[in-house]
Amino acid sequence: MGRKILLVEDDRTTADFILKGLAEHGHVGDHCDNGRDGLFMATDGGYDAIVLDRMLPGMDGLSLLGALRAAGIETPVILLSALGSVDDRVTGLTAGSDDYLVKPFAFAELLARLELVMRRRGSGTAVETALACGPLHMDLLRREVRRGGRAVDLQPREFRLLEYLLRHAGQVVTRTMLLEGVWDYHFDPGTNVIDVHISRLRRKIDGTGEPPLIHTVRGAGYRLGE
Repeated sequence: MGRKILLVEDDRTTADFILKGLAEHGHVGDHCDNGRDGLFMATDGGYDAIVLDRMLPGMDGLSLLGALRAAGIETPVILLSALGSVDDRVTGLTAGSDDYLVKPFAFAELLARLELVMRRRGSGTAVETALACGPLHMDLLRREVRRGGRAVDLQPREFRLLEYLLRHAGQVVTRTMLLEGVWDYHFDPGTNVIDVHISRLRRKIDGTGEPPLIHTVRGAGYRLGE
């Protein structure tokens, strides 16, 4: 079922890219290019989610977000920004956004994040800020991963793959689940993309002498657990 999404973005190329993707996936996308109009539409439009650029004319994205939350409007918000440092992400998340996506980005990632924040809000559960399985800990705000006392440096796709495995810790996840949940593929591309990324993730997560956490379940998929 399509959702109603408000896009507040002043860059026309980015806006067209996002609106086209939303339409292709059956969603209704309303657009405005400045913060003041965005605030008016966000308080009056009954949206399922808001995609909000951080740097806007008239009223910046953080000010708009603060005004929404102060008014008691809890519509899920994803902030878009070219500012991608840890401090920038933490500032956006603590200001009241549900997620923070750094430009440039793939539309598939934005769509996956939209579906996640809408599902979280719809379930009435608190937004998780950390995930863990045994000695493995993931900080979703700072985008950091540690196993025991050591930091694990992951690429964005590896982070998403590990996040998916952590959210299903102890369960067998199939290749189809990973293709849909991590790559947003609803078909089998016929490549070894999953095997390659699992192999890279294993090398980083399961260090020399450490008990393995990522297990292959023959004929079924993979399982994260001690």
